[in-house]
Amino acid sequence: MTMTAPMTIFDLAGRAMSAQLVRLNSSASNLANAGSVASSADGVYRPTRPVFRTEIDKATGLATIQVDHIAKSEAAAVRQHDPDHPLADANGDVWSSPVDETQEMVEMMDSARQYQNLIEVLQTTKTLTLDTMRLGK
Repeated sequence: MTMTAPMTIFDLAGRAMSAQLVRLNSSASNLANAGSVASSADGVYRPTRPVFRTEIDKATGLATIQVDHIAKSEAAAVRQHDPDHPLADANGDVWSSPVDETQEMVEMMDSARQYQNLIEVLQTTKTLTLDTMRLGK
């Protein structure tokens, strides 16, 4: 039976930072596709959101997160009447992506703030570790 080393604060923060990066990239992708149109409701871009799962480190009992999967929104596409648009269907309608730009900006700001908090945790841990090592000299 192989034993795995207990997770360190650096491991935990690294996993959390990776999760926040996926969250940030998802929101950036959603914003980039806001207002995109398609010729049918089925062909329109759907916003995505990462779904996280909690993992417990057996050696330490500490909890961390991992990205379980990326879920697509079930929000309905927005129908717009624009008969002059090259993608307009027989009724003169195009379908636009149901991305809520305000919600995506809030999501981006929150994930960026969480990422920054994790950097501060790592910086504090590093400082405390170095100070502790200096005490031993």
